[in-house]
Amino acid sequence: MEIQYVIDTLFAIFAMTLIIFMVPGFAMLEAGLVRTKNVSAVLTVNVMIYAVASMAFLLIGYTYAFGGWDHQDGISKWAFFMFQMAFVGKTINIMSGGVSERSRILPLVVFTIIMGAFIYPTAVNLTWGANFLSGTALDISGMYDLAGSTVIHSTGGWALLAAIMIMGPRTGRYKNSKIHVIPASNIPLVTLGALLLWIGWFGFNGGSVGTISSKESADTVALTIMNTNTAGLSGAIIAWLLIYIRYRKFDITMILNGALGGLVAVTAGPDLYDIYTPIVVGAVGGALVVFAIPLFDKLRLDDPVGALSVHLVNGIWGTLAVGIFTDKSLLLQSKGIVVVGVLVFTVSFVTIYILNKLIQLRANDEEQFQGLDTVECGVESYPEFKRTI
Repeated sequence: MEIQYVIDTLFAIFAMTLIIFMVPGFAMLEAGLVRTKNVSAVLTVNVMIYAVASMAFLLIGYTYAFGGWDHQDGISKWAFFMFQMAFVGKTINIMSGGVSERSRILPLVVFTIIMGAFIYPTAVNLTWGANFLSGTALDISGMYDLAGSTVIHSTGGWALLAAIMIMGPRTGRYKNSKIHVIPASNIPLVTLGALLLWIGWFGFNGGSVGTISSKESADTVALTIMNTNTAGLSGAIIAWLLIYIRYRKFDITMILNGALGGLVAVTAGPDLYDIYTPIVVGAVGGALVVFAIPLFDKLRLDDPVGALSVHLVNGIWGTLAVGIFTDKSLLLQSKGIVVVGVLVFTVSFVTIYILNKLIQLRANDEEQFQGLDTVECGVESYPEFKRTI
């Protein structure tokens, strides 16, 4: 029994470490997708999200989500906390990336505190945690979401949708009813960031199995990681094919987002699928990204990194896929999506609206023209480069 405790504790710490690799993953992905004049601001936001969200979760959010610290006996409670803490910043990384190049840092950090202490822990409480809605008509504790297609990815996506609706697009993004293309500044960084996220996903999903100290659980962890990787491969391949068919070009940013879409989609149930189902789940995820990104642009929802398409759309699809491809209830999966979506979007919208009134969240046109590196940070990532609009 003691050796199982030790092995599973070590496994949780190792999985947590892989998830933390997603911090530089998000940072590099976003730094590569924004213009050079906003890179330092993006990196600052990513570092502060990890620090501030983790602290808010430590002091308030964890106890609220799980009802206390003494609910684990299979592994060290400190290891379990660290594993759960690794997740919390991801919800805000999703949101912060989607409002890049026009968001001030201070109000975004304030929202990070609220998200880490209350909004994300509420989604956890209803699904993996203490469940204050237990026994009510809104009880969704039976929804199956192994590593958070809804709890993490859709939660971040709903918060992002609220923020974009309040903040509006970047200055100059939509001119005379046309979309002004703003190219990525550093494709190697985008590629590095996406691949770091992909590696981190093995801890994200594999670690969520919770135990590896028996033959059965070790097989489940291995299957979970294998299926996670398969969905990423499938998402990348289908995005690559669709982009070439549609534009006769191989857009690496879309291929990488297709892979990430597949990874998000499989996150709800990789431990439940056979080795072939993730091919379908990931392929649909990659295709959804290819079609959703231009759709959101037509709706004038300006998302520089494609986070709505990758995380919100595929968080929904991945949760539904569990109900479609396994014996889990599709109705309950759908109910979970709706309850979490309505709750997170409503609270996020109200919070961001009030926050925007108290501390203006959006940088003005002149500040956006100068670049947030100069205005917000005083440190430019590429000072020798000529600034671009």
